[in-house]
Amino acid sequence: MPDPVWQIRPKPYHSKIHNSLTSIDTTQSARNLGFICDKHLSFSDQISALSKSCYHHICALRCIRPYLDLHTTKTVATSTVHSKLDYCNSLYYGLPKFQINHLQHIQNALARTVVQALKFKHITPILKSLHWLKVSERIEYKNHLSHLQNSQYHSAFVSI
Repeated sequence: MPDPVWQIRPKPYHSKIHNSLTSIDTTQSARNLGFICDKHLSFSDQISALSKSCYHHICALRCIRPYLDLHTTKTVATSTVHSKLDYCNSLYYGLPKFQINHLQHIQNALARTVVQALKFKHITPILKSLHWLKVSERIEYKNHLSHLQNSQYHSAFVSI
């Protein structure tokens, strides 16, 4: 009788690509310009790595927050964490909501750290007071801005 654990294991993938001259090892994910892509383009490895990095910076900001004024804290938060959230965020367009929610939790923790709010305080007024769009709105905005710039480029190119 076959082992039931053996039956539920995923099928093995090819670990090497062979050519007449060489062989190349394959991997489950790859980093390109600091962005991790996996074989299914789910970006789960990217979001996990991003979460780890952002929460590290939020924790550090929380330690020094009592010594900073609001303006300086917003500047530090934007330069250390928001820049990471915004980097290549147009690639997140169309991802399932549960993955976008992971990113939103990072932004919520950052906003609460900046204004020194309690963990369970409603986040929407805090984000509005900081003039920050939610993560999904930031992705939409960047996507629309990108389309606008492309259409202006193409219309300028056609008119020449």
